[in-house]
Amino acid sequence: MQELKSIKGTHDILNSGIAKWQKVEKVLQKVFASFCYQEIRTPVFENTALFARGVGEFSDIVSKEMYTFSDKGGESLTLRPELTASVARAYIQHHFWQDAPVHKLWYLGALFRQERPQAGRQRQFHQYGVEVIGSALPEADAEVIALACSIYRELGLRNYVLHINSIGSTDTRKRYTEILKKTLEPHKNSLCETCNTRFEGNILRLFDCKNPGCAEILKNYAPSILDHLSSEDAEHFTRVRELLDVMAIPYEVNPALVRGLDYYTRTTFEIKGTALGAQDALCGGGRYDKLLMELGGPETPAVGFAAGMERLILAMEAEGLFTEEEAGMDLYLAPMDSHALNTAMPIAQTLRDAGISVYVDLLGRSLKAMLREANRKKAKHTAVIGDDEIKNRRLQLKSMFNNTVSELPFEDLADALKHKK
Repeated sequence: MQELKSIKGTHDILNSGIAKWQKVEKVLQKVFASFCYQEIRTPVFENTALFARGVGEFSDIVSKEMYTFSDKGGESLTLRPELTASVARAYIQHHFWQDAPVHKLWYLGALFRQERPQAGRQRQFHQYGVEVIGSALPEADAEVIALACSIYRELGLRNYVLHINSIGSTDTRKRYTEILKKTLEPHKNSLCETCNTRFEGNILRLFDCKNPGCAEILKNYAPSILDHLSSEDAEHFTRVRELLDVMAIPYEVNPALVRGLDYYTRTTFEIKGTALGAQDALCGGGRYDKLLMELGGPETPAVGFAAGMERLILAMEAEGLFTEEEAGMDLYLAPMDSHALNTAMPIAQTLRDAGISVYVDLLGRSLKAMLREANRKKAKHTAVIGDDEIKNRRLQLKSMFNNTVSELPFEDLADALKHKK
């Protein structure tokens, strides 16, 4: 019989890994709520045309990486490779603009891209992100960037750098790409095969190339897009930087940060983890004022970002931001026999109702086996229930991390464990 395993590029999240994800998710929800953003959840598959129109037919995502299939009715469907287009589709379909002029939305979900798996990059991966739809002001750009940085600060992450740039309006971008083509034409044959393909389809993607030879050509010959901004574009970018300065958010201006997806305009930004090596992108985003109109909706300005959960967890692991204490349950109850179990079960339920996590042994094991299991499950505290404990209605609460013991009446357990959380 064939051994069934997870598909290459996917992975199960198990045991202590779940605790890491839950810690991050709690912080995300806390920060999103503090900025008054509302959650949105979209289907994991969409009409293929949504991503071809929204992401751009010349992007690697559309041309190489999408999981696309036909359903029984012959309709072409795609597992979502990113979420901005899906959020934009939902905004248009449900006429969000009729309810309020500006919508601040956040999401967290699984995405799918058929690419070579590597550290922090899987074929099924997870992203969180935000979209502010309805404001063209640079204040919206600054708020989105501030939110992204707030998440890292709240998690305790230190080793990251914010890069920002402006690629101007659609007209500015069009003029710049023409200048870029003309400037790089004499060096085209020295570019890699991928960049030669991008040269005609989406030349801004040349800046995403990791080939050292291509990077050197761009460094030596490519003009800076900041030198070709219109006065309105330059004013917008200046205001974004002013707001970041007054919020004391450090950043680096990076003219090579262009984010080649077709829907970006003006502000682009990326947050890189300095302890991650080559795969260092933690978060990327920017303004996309033309996307909703291109998808059939009203012309509506928008700005947002997306960030990878797997990459974030790797960065946190590199900085030692997860502890064993966070992984385990609050209390492991070890009943010595079935009579003790009759006492343990209602105690456990009372504690759970008070918001305390309790594990009760259900296998009737020996005390030694139960304590070994409590250690394996990284329980923060253990308590044994036997005849003496039942008679005296008192438990000895033992910390599994410093071996201290507290003797407490049954009715004081909840307060004691809450104090120790």
